[in-house]
Amino acid sequence: MRIWLIIKLLCATIVIAVVAMTGMLVHHVHVSPLAGWPSRIIPEPGSLRAQQQVPQIARTLETQAIPEIDPGEQAYEKAYEMMVLGNMDQAREKLTALFNVFPQSAAATTARRIVGEMNLDSILSTTSMEGKQIHTVQRGDSYLAIAAHYGTTVDLMIHLNSMAELKNLQPGKRLIVMPLDFRIVVERNRKAVSLWQEGRFIREYPALAMQGVPKTAQSSSISAKIAEIGSSRVPSHAPEYSGAHKILQIASPALQIRGWDRDAGEEAPNGILLRPHDMEELALLVRTGNPVEFR
Repeated sequence: MRIWLIIKLLCATIVIAVVAMTGMLVHHVHVSPLAGWPSRIIPEPGSLRAQQQVPQIARTLETQAIPEIDPGEQAYEKAYEMMVLGNMDQAREKLTALFNVFPQSAAATTARRIVGEMNLDSILSTTSMEGKQIHTVQRGDSYLAIAAHYGTTVDLMIHLNSMAELKNLQPGKRLIVMPLDFRIVVERNRKAVSLWQEGRFIREYPALAMQGVPKTAQSSSISAKIAEIGSSRVPSHAPEYSGAHKILQIASPALQIRGWDRDAGEEAPNGILLRPHDMEELALLVRTGNPVEFR
């Protein structure tokens, strides 16, 4: 009897010890970590959870694409804020820096277009005199002689002086003239034609097609500025000149820059083809002798 009593007491002690240890471990894991042997058996549960979360976070970062920050977009947003506030000169400088420093940015094309529109507004304005001069007509002057003297064109003189047609020149009359010292840059890879004044970007025109453009860098010039109606050429002083199709003849290689109305179903001619509106604008801003650079 005594032996069985000892065995029962021993079993009861073991059961109580197991229950006590289990309770302490449950409290250690779910309620509050305990110091001593529980922490040696089971480390602090929070650290275990953190260790489990780190690989999970790493896997999440590996599987999800992190969007790249486009510094050009940030510069564009700042320039836009400047335009809203009316700081147009600062905005133009910001946009110009954008496409020079970040040419691959998604905002670079838009920045070029906006800067080009700003520059064009200034160039063709009849109120802004930036880059323009005043010529006082002398006896014996002619429109062609004045244009040759200032390195400009008769059609630009007509535009700047708001003339519907050429009128007789009266001595003492004041005419606005603007030297056309722009450089044309043809970029084959970008399919773009742009105007530059020394190192300053002026305006860019997207090319609809480029055929026969040299694959290596070289320099040339505008050898002729042509206006046509059908197959007939129209001189710049003729009344019908404004409605004629403008063509710029490049000296070497023998290429033409001309308009092409793709939407009208016209067959594409050879050369560098621009939208008709862009071609009219470009022809107004260049003259025979302007340099052409192929890149």
